[in-house]
Amino acid sequence: MVTNQRRCLSCRRIAPKEEFWRVVRLYPEHQVQLDQGMGRSAYLCPNASCLAVAQKKIAWVDRSRRPFPISYTNS
Repeated sequence: MVTNQRRCLSCRRIAPKEEFWRVVRLYPEHQVQLDQGMGRSAYLCPNASCLAVAQKKIAWVDRSRRPFPISYTNS
């Protein structure tokens, strides 16, 4: 029987999903929870270094999805 393989968001290691933490972004609150709920999810190795990298990646994605003002001056 083939096990379900997942990839760590931080270190990109592939392993059976039972070895990872499942991080879920709930809709519409956009709260992040560990292993509960339905919504956008990612998998992380259960160690501090992968968690730290993932927090930076998730923060960057959040900022990139929000509209930001563009100012252009023609000199």
